[in-house]
Amino acid sequence: MEQILLKGLDGDRTWHLADYVKRDGYAALRKIFSEKMTPEQVIDQVKKSALRGRGGAGFPTGLKWSFMPKNYDGDKYLVCNTDEGEPGTFKDRDIMRFNPHQLIEGMIIAAYAMGIKVGYNYIHGEIWETYTRAEEALEEARAAGFLGENILGSGFSFQLHNHLGYGAYICGEETALLESIEGKKGQPRFKPPFPASFGLYGKPTTINNTETFASVPWIILHGGEKYLELGRPNNGGTKLFSVSGHVNRPGNYEVPLGTPFAKLLEMAGGMRGGKLKACIPGGSSMPVLPGEIMMDLDMDYDSIAKAGSYLGSGAVIIMNDTVCMVKALQRLSYFYFEESCGQCTPCREGTGWLYRVVDRIENGHGKNEDLDLLLGMTDNIQGRTICALGDAAAMPVRSFVKHFRDEFQYHIDHKKCLVPSYA
Repeated sequence: MEQILLKGLDGDRTWHLADYVKRDGYAALRKIFSEKMTPEQVIDQVKKSALRGRGGAGFPTGLKWSFMPKNYDGDKYLVCNTDEGEPGTFKDRDIMRFNPHQLIEGMIIAAYAMGIKVGYNYIHGEIWETYTRAEEALEEARAAGFLGENILGSGFSFQLHNHLGYGAYICGEETALLESIEGKKGQPRFKPPFPASFGLYGKPTTINNTETFASVPWIILHGGEKYLELGRPNNGGTKLFSVSGHVNRPGNYEVPLGTPFAKLLEMAGGMRGGKLKACIPGGSSMPVLPGEIMMDLDMDYDSIAKAGSYLGSGAVIIMNDTVCMVKALQRLSYFYFEESCGQCTPCREGTGWLYRVVDRIENGHGKNEDLDLLLGMTDNIQGRTICALGDAAAMPVRSFVKHFRDEFQYHIDHKKCLVPSYA
């Protein structure tokens, strides 16, 4: 399988500039300048690639870049979202640890395409070692002339800075991230206006995920059409999947979009005991799917959406038949209750209610009306908040109850778990 993000990495010294250059590092940037590619031509290649945002939303990257005002005379900003706080997701930190220069090159290319002179990489506050490595990589790039004034004699200038967050999950929401960079409390903004017109410091801003930017150099070097051919129509290229849970070899796996889930599970060493009971295919905020549905699915945005969930960040959480689904939902609901910023009433109050109702079912105090109560609460939360955290709390509850209602009902009727033991 073709690898774009993990190719040639051994986890030792391959993150340095010299090793990256041996892997055709910065060749895409040199190609842009030597062939005098226009910004429009760069964006066109990204559009042809069908690269979609790898942070969770799956929005077409080239289209997003085209929203940046072209004839704007003031400051414009580029921001990378490396605030990886979604439970089950651990891909972006590996890019930063083992292949940081590919991210840097991707951001330089994006900045050139949109006429941006300053960028920020917002890094999750709980991965200090990764942050320090990212700082070292920036210094290497500056010393080699890839960052700063008049890059490679092209006349194009771009400055890139790392910004360490404080570990708040809400700052993974792009406008809360912007507020945090500005030194304010990390709370989502009302939209519109959108960041493309009113972003960082009130200026036009484009925000993409780490994996998204890191995919760009390959696209420019080999062409958007070749990248598209690696995946499927509307699902171009490869994708990093963070596989965790009941598998023998948890870790990050890079595969073409459209790869069967069964193949991904095989790559991760297969099930670690028991049978596949359930899987969350895109991070803890995505709807859970039963094992029998997952085994027939391909791992791409459209296939997962048709099955009733979302590819999200690509965090594949595997659960075998020793997992109590009530207890699993209890833990997820507690996370979203704790991580709500409290700005919106439906989220501030609703996430607490969701957790408390699931908690009482798990602890033998559930009532027959609780399941319909939970579904009613999700209706009052989902789509009614400033950002998507309310949706992230509601979708797991709705899907867990939908697919495993009998298990929840057993807890209510018998005041104990249907599953004999917990993993």
